[in-house]
Amino acid sequence: MGWVRDRGPKVAVWVGVLLVAIGTAGFVGVLDGVREADDLASLDKPVLTALVAGRSEALTLVLTVITTIAGPTVLPVIVLVGALVWGLVRKRWWQAGLLAAAMIVSTIVSVAIKNIVARPRPPVDTMTVAGVESTYSFPSGHTIGAATLLLVVGYLAWVRRPVWGSLVRWLLIIALGTFVVALSRLYLGYHFLTDVTASIALAVAVLGGVVIVDRRRAARAAKVTAAAVKPTT
Repeated sequence: MGWVRDRGPKVAVWVGVLLVAIGTAGFVGVLDGVREADDLASLDKPVLTALVAGRSEALTLVLTVITTIAGPTVLPVIVLVGALVWGLVRKRWWQAGLLAAAMIVSTIVSVAIKNIVARPRPPVDTMTVAGVESTYSFPSGHTIGAATLLLVVGYLAWVRRPVWGSLVRWLLIIALGTFVVALSRLYLGYHFLTDVTASIALAVAVLGGVVIVDRRRAARAAKVTAAAVKPTT
């Protein structure tokens, strides 16, 4: 895996391009299903109904706490503190800046698409707290925020020491964290399955953009280093 770090940053740029393509294609596919009310969208109401029927007080409390942490009040504070620690303590301002930029981009994309698609939320009688959400439903802002945070942090941490064992651990953390936040939005009745799925696809595309920017910088740095150590004749 050493090529990711120093020997093949140009190849890694194409990995980023592939992630953008996959994420964008996934989002477009989900959006098409929502507009046509078929494909994955056919599971929206059955999944919502099943989760509402299976609620319990304990699980509702746990998932309410999780959805609050992933929300627009708490998550930005977590990101800000994390970015400052990364910059001030670890002296890695580039990584801190990439994380902050990715979160800002994901938020702008989410809000813009919500207003363009203008999909209503699930019925208020399925929500654990009716009226707490006033924005449109598609995509899920909580899910795209959590997925982007986990994906970008995971990538930036892993790329410094790109080994298979670390990659597997990060993939598990990212999958579990994203799943729990997405589940909280579905279980509490604030989103449909397609809302959270579209958000995950968008987060993958944002990660691809981060990889492209980061690896292009690494490629330029490698070129400068190679020129500096090249023996003169």
